[in-house]
Amino acid sequence: MAQPTNTFDTYDSNALKEDISSVIYSVDPSEVPLLSSMAKTSASNTLHQWQTDTLRSAVSSNKHIEGDVTTAEARTSVARIHNFTQIFKNAVTISGTDQSVTNVGYGKQMAHEILKVAKEQKMDMESSIFANLPFVAGAAGTARQLGGLTSYIKTNVTNITGGGGANPTGTVPGATARTNGALTVFNQAKFDACMQQVWDSGGTPDTVYLTSAQLQRALNFTGNNNERATAQNGKVSQLLSIYMTPWGSVTFTPSRHQESRSVFILQSDMLALASLRPMKNEPLAKQGDNVTRQVLCEATLVVRNEKSLGLIADCTA
Repeated sequence: MAQPTNTFDTYDSNALKEDISSVIYSVDPSEVPLLSSMAKTSASNTLHQWQTDTLRSAVSSNKHIEGDVTTAEARTSVARIHNFTQIFKNAVTISGTDQSVTNVGYGKQMAHEILKVAKEQKMDMESSIFANLPFVAGAAGTARQLGGLTSYIKTNVTNITGGGGANPTGTVPGATARTNGALTVFNQAKFDACMQQVWDSGGTPDTVYLTSAQLQRALNFTGNNNERATAQNGKVSQLLSIYMTPWGSVTFTPSRHQESRSVFILQSDMLALASLRPMKNEPLAKQGDNVTRQVLCEATLVVRNEKSLGLIADCTA
């Protein structure tokens, strides 16, 4: 049917209120599982140091004659390990007008942007911790850089034979990066071998960080360790959040911010984030008709003992 003559409808109106949802939807990858799970400690200098120690191997010959003279054993000193703090900072400048207008879905523009920046900075920190980068002491004109996980793990690394790959060189942990080799497929044999290496070295791993593609391959691991369960509605679900091995149970955690070529087998209590300046939001000097604030954090990675960690290097799913 046609409208009656001179019907005024929405197409004629210039006074309609915009229909905009007050909820802002975001699907950006802001999760930082490693950073969130790490112990937090303090640093008191840009050069942050800690000590590691080790026990000698067990022997079955520790027996002695009654009344004999006790001779002291040779002992080794603790090892001093270090890393450098890295400054993470980001700034937001908002014009005076933009800070004053009414926004849909949130309040002031500055508060909204600072919240986003804080999430983005945590993502940067997670990426730096996973990165295959050595520490940099810094100098005038050169920014300090924290050494990433891959530059510390040397003892328990699988998949390094052939293909040109090599562990970090030298005697100072964190000082050199690992040399990447040719990519090979991630599989259960490599995972089991690395788990065994960590256990043989004295570690008790509890978490495995890997990409979504590598996790998909892990879902196809065979044996009783890979659990399956049938839900009440008849649907079959794959349960691989906890994976049981002869060397302990580990939680598989997909990570968006690590290198796609690496699978990390970690003992959580052997990692920490040492902060010289914890993350803070502070105003900067006003310059003209605007407001500027920065989010800043200065921190570094602490690898308390790399023998408790494992790396399956140069993997492709």
